[in-house]
Amino acid sequence: MPRADRLATLWLFHPLRRCVASLLSARVAILMYHSVSEATSNGLHPYFETTTSPRVFAEHMKFLCEAGYRTLQLDEAVNYVKSPEQPSEPSVVLTFDDGFQDFSTHAFPILHRYGFTATVFLPTAYIGDRRRQLNTRGCLTWAEVRALHRVGVTFGSHTVTHPLLNFLNAGELEQEVRRSKETIEDQIGDPVDSFSYPFAFPETHRGFKTQLRDLLGAQGYRNGVSTIIGTCGPREDQFFLPRLPVNAWDDRRLFRAKLEGGYDWLHSFQYARKLATVGGP
Repeated sequence: MPRADRLATLWLFHPLRRCVASLLSARVAILMYHSVSEATSNGLHPYFETTTSPRVFAEHMKFLCEAGYRTLQLDEAVNYVKSPEQPSEPSVVLTFDDGFQDFSTHAFPILHRYGFTATVFLPTAYIGDRRRQLNTRGCLTWAEVRALHRVGVTFGSHTVTHPLLNFLNAGELEQEVRRSKETIEDQIGDPVDSFSYPFAFPETHRGFKTQLRDLLGAQGYRNGVSTIIGTCGPREDQFFLPRLPVNAWDDRRLFRAKLEGGYDWLHSFQYARKLATVGGP
């Protein structure tokens, strides 16, 4: 069965986007990876897949290098899209959720080969002195986190227990946001500035967004990322930046289309679905 989002992106929205690119404000793609490993047969639709094979990941990084992309940190990306003077080279942010061990064994050697930077978001209950697992996959140990930090990898918070945050009471929410940040900072000896929201982001819940934004600011976070689909522009909320999901199904054409904003159209459908199934404020 043809994949509808791919067909619409490659044959309609990406070509349209390229036609009007010169009229649009600067945007930067924040890519969302999870596990870089060989996919298991789970029957998921390609849209929901969170695994990228090492071979495909290497192809993605090779494309970025050949196309002249530079990698940015999240704070640099926010400044980049708001700057009146835009650098000539294309830019991208690489993020990895869940802190899986395969970031160290499979992703980092490829990133290092190209001199790329990345941010890894850690759910701290699953990061220990001994190997722990999240969704049957091994996660990084604190020794591995410290070693990666020493060679330039940035780490951010992905909560403590990876819960559905909008179902927590105020005290539980504060614990997830504060303790995860404190734990990572104690382990690496540097401030943690970035937060990654687990699961689907409830963007239609304005009250919850305000509560979480205020909490993140009060705890010293400077920015954050979400699962809202799209490239990042100057009007984005710096605590809930949109990202582009990437996985093993993203061949060169679809990967390029996502980088260039050709996948942003899907956010309208994503938002409408959340509004219909979850509701507003």
